[in-house]
Amino acid sequence: MSKWFEWRIDFEGQKLCEYISQITIVLFAAIGFAYGFHNQDLLATMEIYLGGIILTSILTLPPWPFYNRHPVQWLPEISGKEIEKDVK
Repeated sequence: MSKWFEWRIDFEGQKLCEYISQITIVLFAAIGFAYGFHNQDLLATMEIYLGGIILTSILTLPPWPFYNRHPVQWLPEISGKEIEKDVK
């Protein structure tokens, strides 16, 4: 069960996630505005924009595996005894 809650996204994945969210939201806002303006229908504009928000949420909120292609390799932990030995 703990694997289910380990949502890991690396730094490159965060950048990709932000890029995807910005592009999809702006794209759906522009499409919704153009469609709504052409048809004089504010409800259709809001529905298209809401659809874009939902699609963006599906693409960016879960930790999809392609967001963790470059995992960070952390240095090993240094114990207190090793620090004392290095200081002396």
